[in-house]
Amino acid sequence: MQAEKVKPKPSKSATAAKLGDETFMSATELRHYMTEVEMAKASKDLGSTDRAEQARAELMKSLATPIELTPEKLKEITKSLLHKLRGAAERGQTELMVMRFPNTLCTDKGRALNNSERTWPDTLIGRPRQAYEFWREHLQPAGYRLKALIVDWPGGLPGDVGFFLGWDSAKR
Repeated sequence: MQAEKVKPKPSKSATAAKLGDETFMSATELRHYMTEVEMAKASKDLGSTDRAEQARAELMKSLATPIELTPEKLKEITKSLLHKLRGAAERGQTELMVMRFPNTLCTDKGRALNNSERTWPDTLIGRPRQAYEFWREHLQPAGYRLKALIVDWPGGLPGDVGFFLGWDSAKR
């Protein structure tokens, strides 16, 4: 019998340098965040809230840090995005959520966005800002719409923001 070779885990910096999905975070980072949140929900002990808050803080730190947008990275983003858009179109959808992030990645915690103020994009920071600029420079000229909405309301207050790309011809 041959011993199975184990691939070394990528370093934290190598993981952070990869996109992995349209949220501009690696799949490993997203899985870690999900695991921490689920563990916190399942656990009733005092430390559970701390773990969920720590996971959210790590996510915010990751998304607040812009990535280097090299031509190769732009090609990777575009390829991944087009794959997801094709899949949504094949399912008959005309809109797709392409990014979700905490409202704390808006300098006003999503107030301008929620009130449909024309200047809401100016409040974005980090990777959400980069995603908006990517849409403005590459996708808007190709006819895609971007809709930004508060997608959850914990305790009646604005929570996460979702970016939705639309491609139907009907005005909404």
